[in-house]
Amino acid sequence: MGEWLNQGWRPALEIWILTVGIYYGVLFVRGTRGAPVVSGFLVFIVCFGFVAQALQLQVLNWLLREFLAFLVIAVLIIFQPELRRLLALLGDRSFLYNAYEKRENLEVVVQAAVRLSEVRIGALIAIEQNNDLKEIVEIGVPVDCEATPEILETIFFPNNAIHDGGVILNGDRIAYAACIFPLTQRRDLSASMGTRHRAAIGLSEESDAVVVTVSEETGAISYAYKGYLVRGVTEEELRSFLTSVFVPRTEPQNFWKRLRIRGGQDVKRRRENLSDKEKDSGQNHSGYEVIRFAFQ
Repeated sequence: MGEWLNQGWRPALEIWILTVGIYYGVLFVRGTRGAPVVSGFLVFIVCFGFVAQALQLQVLNWLLREFLAFLVIAVLIIFQPELRRLLALLGDRSFLYNAYEKRENLEVVVQAAVRLSEVRIGALIAIEQNNDLKEIVEIGVPVDCEATPEILETIFFPNNAIHDGGVILNGDRIAYAACIFPLTQRRDLSASMGTRHRAAIGLSEESDAVVVTVSEETGAISYAYKGYLVRGVTEEELRSFLTSVFVPRTEPQNFWKRLRIRGGQDVKRRRENLSDKEKDSGQNHSGYEVIRFAFQ
């Protein structure tokens, strides 16, 4: 019995290490742009190997074994941006940000959106998370400065050389300005929806970034996240949503369920407060409109 215990802990340790490695590997791959590539690659390898083994195809089995030797190189190529980001985080202290620092960074976006809304200056601000936005958007002008409401106001001020396009925020830094975001390809959108909101939806469909917009026509503040666009939010609603996404909570909530419930209630409540003139003209810019695109 003692001899079995002395030798049995090694297999148990190996199983534990493999389990932890596979678990964190799945977490690392999930949500990245390379995830579909890896899924398709694994399906191809499994099917190819099953057919080759079942039919006793010796040459194909040999090719498969030799091909797997290059799997590590393929992973490095596919996940090069994510690995670069991971290594950068290990040498940076940004992953040690506490909740207070994160709230301060989010408050910069909230205050900038409110100020721009008051003077009806259009804005498009993307808050980067895990996905590297440089691979998705057309990068404009590198800025690399501390994010403040004043600087964001200056960037989006009309006639400024870099006021067109969107801004990318990474932590407490403004990384790029005058960026061109991908437009959503959906055909069921309202014709009155402008390019700025379509770009916000498009970027949120292709990444995990949160995109905050300010309409220059109405001054309405909106945000897009994972294919959802929420329009006409207040300062407190924007702050609450950003906090729920970027600041960890002790009691996690179901975002999609909360969004559907809160959105449905607010749409009904605020539409009842619209004036007859707004109803006749079909405008509801002051309302709280939830547009559900994906995961319905």
